[in-house]
Formats: sequence, structure tokens, C-alpha cells
Amino acid sequence: MEQFERYGYPALAILVLLEGVGIPTPAVTAVVALSAAAAAHGSGGLTAVALVTFLAAVAGDNLGYLLGRRAGRPAVLRFGRRVRLTEERLERAERFIATRGRNIIVVARFIDGLRQTNGIIAGATALPWRQYAPRDAAGGLLWTVLWVGVGAVAGDNIEQLRRYQAWILGAAGLVALGILLRYLYRRRRHS
Repeated sequence: MEQFERYGYPALAILVLLEGVGIPTPAVTAVVALSAAAAAHGSGGLTAVALVTFLAAVAGDNLGYLLGRRAGRPAVLRFGRRVRLTEERLERAERFIATRGRNIIVVARFIDGLRQTNGIIAGATALPWRQYAPRDAAGGLLWTVLWVGVGAVAGDNIEQLRRYQAWILGAAGLVALGILLRYLYRRRRHS
């Protein structure tokens, strides 16, 4: 447990924080894995995992917001291409925020791609911080509760998971295949 506290929490914080400034990381995997490990050990480490995850998520998103606000739209477009944030996608995101409301920031935490860029986009589009911050904190809290909860359930039921591992992996594979087929169908339909 000592190594867990020494390396696990800082690594978790870094992975979750970096995701908030636009760098894709395996943050969700880290949150679930560390939550499962903390639950399996039965100590109070689960609370620490949740706290580190929440604080790092909110801090990373706010750093992303600050980066987008300070660097502005041209810099976001210049460097955003590395993570496939093109001008067209940024314009779509701006329209989406303008037409469907700012509450998408809460949901963005659960959508890969938006999770990494929502702060940067909100800052670059000059969304006032007082409107961004509470929505981001709410999204960060819900996201933390979900993934720490998934990890805690997995950690508490590790023996059952091992017993049904093949079935679980098969079901996950079928879900992934379904998502891929849906994506390919939509892509083909649009072209």
C-alpha cells in the first residue's frame, strides 16, 4: 500500500490533469484501476482516489480554459491540429455551445475528445469563467463519482470478475464491435 500512495496518487493526478489541457491520456483507466486497488485493499484509499481525481480534473480543465483564453483562437487552431481540433471542428463546437447552451460543459466530461478540449474551447470562445467553472466542477464531480464507483465495485468483486472474465471481455468486445459498425454505417451514409 505504501507504493500505491507514493506513486499511484501522483500518477493519477498527472494523468487526469494532463487530459484537461488537451493531452489524451488513459485517465479513465487509471481512475478505475486505482479505485479497484483501493477497494480491494479495504483501506480509506478510495476517498483519496476520489479526491485526487476530482481536484486534478477540475484543475486540468481550468488550466485548459486559461490556456484557451490566453492563447486565443489562432493558437488553439495552430496547435489543435495535432489532436485533430481543426477550424471546422472548433466552429462546430462554438455553434453547439451557442445553440444548445453552456450546460454541455457538464456532459463534455463524459465524451472522449470533448473531455480533453472543453476547457480550451470554452476559453478560446471567451465563455465567461464564472459560467464555465461551476459547470465544469459539476461535470468533474459526476465523472469522478462514476469512475471511482466503477472501480470500487470492481475491486470489491474481483473474484467474481475473474470467474466471469471471458464473458465480460466477450460482452465488451460485442459492444465495441457494435459501436464500430454504427460508426462505419453513419460514415458511409454521409459520404
